[in-house]
Amino acid sequence: MVKTYDPKQNAIIVGGHIVSGFADGTFIVVERNEQAFNLKVGADGEGCRVKSNNKSGKFTLTLMQSSSSNDFLSALANADELTGEGVAPCLMKDNSGTTVCAGATSWVQKQANVENAKEATTRQWVIETDELDMFVGGNN
Repeated sequence: MVKTYDPKQNAIIVGGHIVSGFADGTFIVVERNEQAFNLKVGADGEGCRVKSNNKSGKFTLTLMQSSSSNDFLSALANADELTGEGVAPCLMKDNSGTTVCAGATSWVQKQANVENAKEATTRQWVIETDELDMFVGGNN
């Protein structure tokens, strides 16, 4: 059975804003900041796995320079710096599959770097969350 992945079917919503204007290539990366378990091995070779309760993580979004979502994310970052009111939910869903990632309390880590060139460039945004829920699935 042939399955299909459609990059256009990736949806990411930050604070109710549907992000659009993604760059070519890798445009969404979602990852946890730590491993779920770490191995500790004693002098005699006996091992013990240690559970990490750190479920923090980040969504890294690469947008075209021309994307209007840059305006929204920049405004959210500025509001957070000025008032501390830039915390919002973040949801990523692959609508051509079953992958879903969410952070109920998320914020823009910092303003995107600005690089201008002869051709249109990209803007990279990191949305951080203290608790990243992830289900990494396949495609339909």
